[in-house]
Amino acid sequence: MSDTDSFIDEVTEEVRRDRLFALMKRYGWLAVLLVLVLVGGAAWREYAAARDRAAAEALGDAILSALDADDPAARSAALAAVDAPTPGAQAVVAMLAATEAARAGDADTAAQSLESVAANGDLPEIYREIASFKALSRPDTGLSPEDRRIGLEALAVPGKPLRLLAEEQLALIEIEAGAREAAIDRLRRIIEDSEATAGLRQRATQLIVALGGAPEAG
Repeated sequence: MSDTDSFIDEVTEEVRRDRLFALMKRYGWLAVLLVLVLVGGAAWREYAAARDRAAAEALGDAILSALDADDPAARSAALAAVDAPTPGAQAVVAMLAATEAARAGDADTAAQSLESVAANGDLPEIYREIASFKALSRPDTGLSPEDRRIGLEALAVPGKPLRLLAEEQLALIEIEAGAREAAIDRLRRIIEDSEATAGLRQRATQLIVALGGAPEAG
């Protein structure tokens, strides 16, 4: 390489360094800002995760403390006083309170707690459907068999998560109404359904046998 070529390369490299330093002086603050944003974002995520974890632990402790009360009425009252931070947590606490109120014989409070969840449009559908199912399947619901049937049929639509449990309750309504064959047919469909759990199949089979039928159609 000639001295001229070497000199040109040195000048070119110097120009590149000058341009780089100029760019750093002009836009270096952007790099610093980017680093601060990344570090700040990571710190915020850690803080938020720790905050949410602490809130969940506090809610769990409050629920367990409420459930440690001596009798169902006291447990229901203690659960009603729990300050749940999110709609989902509020729904869970309300359904637990409804269970304890029902055990205490306070059917009205139990129904109101379940209705507050079932009618809350801000909740995911699964919470509302669980509350509706619990309200419709309670022995002291106070609803007529026809009203219960209408409500359960809305939950027994294909694709609904509680479909088969609603079908089981519909079979019980048919048994109450004396529609033995209709109940057996419905229970057989539950047994044959691929989504039925082992426990549900067992209950359906026992009901069919109790009704004098055979689990499988002749």
